[in-house]
This record gives sequence, structure tokens and C-alpha cells, in this order.
Amino acid sequence: MSHPSITQEERYAMLVAEFLSNPDVTPPQNESQSKKRFGWSALKINNKIFAMLVRARLVVKLPQQRVDELIDSGVGERYDPGRGRLMKEWLIVEPSSEEQWLPLAREALEFVASKS
Repeated sequence: MSHPSITQEERYAMLVAEFLSNPDVTPPQNESQSKKRFGWSALKINNKIFAMLVRARLVVKLPQQRVDELIDSGVGERYDPGRGRLMKEWLIVEPSSEEQWLPLAREALEFVASKS
């Protein structure tokens, strides 16, 4: 999925397209309607967010232990939705780890689907 000349938004659109064949996945809302709302860019499985684009960075929901492992290996950092409270099960993927967007999003989908 490495395409150096595209924007993060375009890269995310390609990621979204990978999941559209799954009937349980809901694509992001129309950007013009809801850009200011939390989760406007979210991919959902069974109405639960598993991946989203926040400030041009991929954010995925994974088990806390897996998030800790990925942080320790330099793949990302814990997500802070802006209220000063880090989210234990949410990872912001580092720009240098873009090739891992699709595998991490698939892992997030499986994790969130298993909790539904």
C-alpha cells in the first residue's frame, strides 16, 4: 500500500475501499455533513469504530496489550482524543509505518467484531 506521492486522505480512501466488500462494514460518513463530529471519518463494523483518520493519521482500535507492543516497537503512539486522556485501546500509526495500515486495520476489524 506504499504510494509516496499520495496524500494521507487518499491513502485512507484506498484503505476504506479495501473494506467495502464486507457487508458488516460501514464506510465513513459524508465529509461535508459531519467533519466536526467525532468519528466522521470512521470505518465501523457492526456500528462500532475500528479505524479512522484523525489529523491525517490512521487511528485503530486494538487490545491494550497489542497497542503496548506496537508502541514499544515504534509503530505508533497511544491516541489522545484531545481531552488529555490517553486511550488504552487506540493507536495512532506513525507516518513511517504506513505500509502497516491495511494489516493493522484488518486486525482492528477482527478485534472490534469479536467484541460485538
